[in-house]
Amino acid sequence: MQAQNRGVSDERFEKEEPMPYDPLETLGRIDPEMLKRLREQNEFVYADGALPRKVKLLIAMAFDAAHGAENGVRSLASQARKSGATSQEIAEALRVACHLSGVGALYTASNGLKEAE
Repeated sequence: MQAQNRGVSDERFEKEEPMPYDPLETLGRIDPEMLKRLREQNEFVYADGALPRKVKLLIAMAFDAAHGAENGVRSLASQARKSGATSQEIAEALRVACHLSGVGALYTASNGLKEAE
């Protein structure tokens, strides 16, 4: 059964939803070397490997949902979508977050994704 038949529309994740601001902007001003290394680490961590980039982004999105980071959910869901994740894969990753950390993860995810509809 396709995602659309389950009430999950792929279209809501189609538009780019970056964070409304760079949360590391201040760090970049006070410690540009640290920011450079953090960005390098980000590239390394999310690169395709034994796990594809898409899966790594879905894992990170689930962590952000569990930790209450709405902007992170929005940004990571958008990046996962660009890497080939479907709405159903996004929804199932959020099910795992809910199962492991409680229903609060779903409230965070819902708020983080509402503008993507």
